[in-house]
Amino acid sequence: MTFNPELATHTLEAQGLRCPEPVMMVRKTIRNMQDGDVLLVTADDPSTTRDIPSFCRFMDHQLVGQNTDSVPYQYLIKKGLEA
Repeated sequence: MTFNPELATHTLEAQGLRCPEPVMMVRKTIRNMQDGDVLLVTADDPSTTRDIPSFCRFMDHQLVGQNTDSVPYQYLIKKGLEA
């Protein structure tokens, strides 16, 4: 999975927040986005490496990129599924 932050149309800074706050903020932010928009999430909570991919699967969004080799972790989430 390639990580290209230039794809982002929205950003969410979640550093310093702990579970479940990062995923709750992702959900709230995505709710206000249009289908196809891409959210760049930056977080430092290790649980996001599990929770954000699970959130994407459960809520039918695409995890189009992630960078979890070092802190801060970064995720690119595309709202909605590809047709």
